[in-house]
Amino acid sequence: MATIKVLIADDQELILESLHIVLSMEEDLVIVGLAKNGDEAVRICEQFQPDIVLMDINMPVMDGVAATAQIKERMPEVKVIILTSYREVEYVLTALSHGAEGYLLKAIHPKELAAGIRVVHAGGTLITQEMAGKMIKSMNHASAPKSNEYGLSGRELEVLHKLASGMRNQDIAEALFLSEGTVKNYISTIYSKLNVKGRREAARKARDSGIMDDH
Repeated sequence: MATIKVLIADDQELILESLHIVLSMEEDLVIVGLAKNGDEAVRICEQFQPDIVLMDINMPVMDGVAATAQIKERMPEVKVIILTSYREVEYVLTALSHGAEGYLLKAIHPKELAAGIRVVHAGGTLITQEMAGKMIKSMNHASAPKSNEYGLSGRELEVLHKLASGMRNQDIAEALFLSEGTVKNYISTIYSKLNVKGRREAARKARDSGIMDDH
């Protein structure tokens, strides 16, 4: 029986440990690493080259969406399954757009989780019809011409909108379930795409060009 190397990334110690225990009971699964944030997940991936990463979304230092993007860019052969709760649909969509193979709800039965890992390892994807429908809607929305005038992604538009309404980085981070560091990265990308130096200038340019009308 071929073994499947799994990395688990979750900032909650209890979830990390319980997933480690239940998945270790499966003969074909080998846990090669445990990460408490996205940055650790990327580093462990580079070191151990797991087959599958179980990726939580809301983690400190670097969230699961940003970590998925980095892993997929550097190691496209590593397969990522997002572990999520119902309320995080938008983040799942963003992670899927970066190449994640699918998602599973955190409340899933351990046997189903193991089965999901095997499906993805065999080349399958884990996306419900409902999520596929939301993906298509979201893709159609993202291709609206206004969004692409400066090449801003859906997530960058969200950050820009909150930035322009006067929210601080910390508040934006909390509202979007991101780390402050990730928000700062988004903001610097937004500034460079809009060719502006600060938030006031960014807000003015966004309003003048009509980007904000999409929200």
